[in-house]
Amino acid sequence: MGALDHISELFDCSSGSSKVKKRKQLQTVEVKVKMDCEGCERKVRKAVEGMKGVSQVDVERKANKVTVVGYVEASKVVARIAHRTGKKAELWPYVPYDVVAHPYAPGVYDNKAPSGYVRNTHHPNHSHLARATSTEVRYTTAFSDDNPSACVLM
Repeated sequence: MGALDHISELFDCSSGSSKVKKRKQLQTVEVKVKMDCEGCERKVRKAVEGMKGVSQVDVERKANKVTVVGYVEASKVVARIAHRTGKKAELWPYVPYDVVAHPYAPGVYDNKAPSGYVRNTHHPNHSHLARATSTEVRYTTAFSDDNPSACVLM
């Protein structure tokens, strides 16, 4: 702490109740919203673009996904979409297929998820499931039911 900082604290006239406004950090918020048509897409986009701190909005109607970049809070984005559009909105619950250790475990695989995505869960019952090692994968893929004449050993 420098001398000027020390002196400014001594002569501070704010009577001990200084309100330091904490600045929000730039973040990306992904929200799942069911959108059927261009009208729904436009309604969701307008609801989010009007928020203070939003710098970019990307809407993927086929995936029912809205990506918001800006100085915003995730909970406020979800609340704004739900209030302004009347649609059910939730934080994006999916992660890429490769990130999850057991993508076909009960509760992880979701038929409604976009292709290449599974539901993001950290369920304690899934930790006991074994993951195949590279050696096991090599042995199991040596013989293929799809192409029996492509045996690696022959």
